[in-house]
Amino acid sequence: MKISNLLLPMLLLAAACGNSQNPPPGVASVDSTAVAGNDSVSRYALQLSEAAVSLTYDNVQYDPAYFKIPYPNGDVPADKGVCTDVVIRAYRKLGVDLQRAVHEDMQAHFSQYPQKWGLKKPDTNIDHRRVPNLMTFFSRNGTRKKVTLNSQDYQPGDIVTWNLGGGLTHIGIVVNQKSADHNRYLIVHNIGGGQELSDCLFAYTITGHYSYRGAK
Repeated sequence: MKISNLLLPMLLLAAACGNSQNPPPGVASVDSTAVAGNDSVSRYALQLSEAAVSLTYDNVQYDPAYFKIPYPNGDVPADKGVCTDVVIRAYRKLGVDLQRAVHEDMQAHFSQYPQKWGLKKPDTNIDHRRVPNLMTFFSRNGTRKKVTLNSQDYQPGDIVTWNLGGGLTHIGIVVNQKSADHNRYLIVHNIGGGQELSDCLFAYTITGHYSYRGAK
């Protein structure tokens, strides 16, 4: 089977990241009660974290194809997806439709969004599935948090974006499970091997750090 130019680097990065669909050896589960005692972690953030972790038990093949999907609350086929679909599906479990939220914001503020794809108007099939658009949306409607190299600054429920090089961008959710060796929270994402749990916060160049709790 021929591997697309987009998928090949993703698969290579996935191998380097050491991903696993189930918690790998050396992963320490974090007591949600203890985490909730931290003022910087809200109940909503913990719910988002748990929603993200639940996605790792679904069998999903990485597929960057363009799909025509219903609107609102549309989704690509359940057994397919990319990194943005992890974020979309996790929020959907909390009743937040990012497809609709991004579309409505783009309709009202189209010029504020990246103009990278030659579009003259929003496209409900793909806009919310593009990392640069989600970065803009979370910046406009959520909280932009500082980007640092201190793992303690990244808490469950946070959204992180990365530059993978070669024009590739990536996104994932910080969850309430920690690596036993580095004592930092893990990431649920899809970088080529499905919806997975990884210790890869600092594996790539971080470009954005956000929190979002749904419509204000």
